[in-house]
Amino acid sequence: MISIAKPYLGEEEAHAASEVILSGWVTQGPKVKEFEEIFREYVGSEYACAVSNCTTALHLSLIAVGVMPGDVVITVSHSFIATANSIRHCGAEPVFIDIKQKTFNMDPQLLEEFLAKECSMYNEKLYYNNVNSIAIKESPLKYIASKKIGRVAAIIPVHQMGMPCEINKIAEVSKKFNIPVIEDAACAIGSEILQGERWVKVGKPIGDIVCFSFHPRKVITTGEGGMITSDNDDYVSKVRLLRQHAMDISDTIRHNSRSIITENYLKTGYNYRMTDIQAAVGVEQMKKLTKIIKERRYIDTIYRDALSCISWLEAPYQPENVRSNWQSYPVKVLKNAPISRDKIIQFLLDNGIASKPGIMNSHLEKPYSYNHWELAFSEMARNNIFLLPVFIGMNQEEIELIHDTILKLNQLEI
Repeated sequence: MISIAKPYLGEEEAHAASEVILSGWVTQGPKVKEFEEIFREYVGSEYACAVSNCTTALHLSLIAVGVMPGDVVITVSHSFIATANSIRHCGAEPVFIDIKQKTFNMDPQLLEEFLAKECSMYNEKLYYNNVNSIAIKESPLKYIASKKIGRVAAIIPVHQMGMPCEINKIAEVSKKFNIPVIEDAACAIGSEILQGERWVKVGKPIGDIVCFSFHPRKVITTGEGGMITSDNDDYVSKVRLLRQHAMDISDTIRHNSRSIITENYLKTGYNYRMTDIQAAVGVEQMKKLTKIIKERRYIDTIYRDALSCISWLEAPYQPENVRSNWQSYPVKVLKNAPISRDKIIQFLLDNGIASKPGIMNSHLEKPYSYNHWELAFSEMARNNIFLLPVFIGMNQEEIELIHDTILKLNQLEI
């Protein structure tokens, strides 16, 4: 069976992890700092801060930009539920904007229309007019005794499946309304955006903060893990403090000191640290990243060749001003398809190829389903998309099997 995804790990990562384990220092320490510096240099940001996963990265970033209980945060439903959940972890509530049909990313025009038509200024702050309609059931807003809940405190666009969103346009809208932007780049390490005549990596902030994931299904992995990048020293300082229980001095400095140091705890913080074991794996993964993305882009060309022969399947759209890392490979089943999406998935499975439906929609899951959201393109993407396998280590025989099996779809008897 050809898996839909597989981490690209080898002896280098095993040796690096072993060295850390044998060193006796396994928690957040010098390897985390090294990983942060390598990552910062790669994406071109001023700062990088490693954390335990992307959900905690989003949570800390929301706190850093000032999201408070009772606020709302604008995001997309068409994303893993962690995006929406991170907002609730702050005592705030997500408000969902629909995506673009081709890119599966937030529609900047809908975002601007929402902020202009569905929100109002009060004391120089923007508030969602219809906040009472979402302050129900599991929403933390229902428990807040305030006449002025619903402040629009942040925007979280997602670089879905590694395809960069229209972050420049979203940033322009955010500046117009003075709202900070946190980029959910969980899937987008190595993806690129054309800025003028220069390609820049996702992670060089166009918004205010960018959050990454190192889950095993991502392009590189540390088992679990996350990274925050930003050019804003104030935001990063807050994140660094809060990720380690808001302790005013690091473990490394305290343990290496020749005199007694007693730490203080300045706020209610969190245990959101990355370990040195994970970071050691991350350092080795970064050395392979260029190769990994090159191979993923090669797989894209093979898939496109096969899909071009089938009139009722559509390869993913890539705008000219972005380069995806192809973290996932979404194929659209068109209306004139003779068989359903689910039958295609079953056919691939019968031929030894794992695939799966497209990205979930948070507004259709139980914690968020009691509000009525008009998100036609998000629901269409969920229902009409399937994902093909993409991972490094696929041999030529496996790639050709997938290619040839796709071509066989044209020969199926209806």
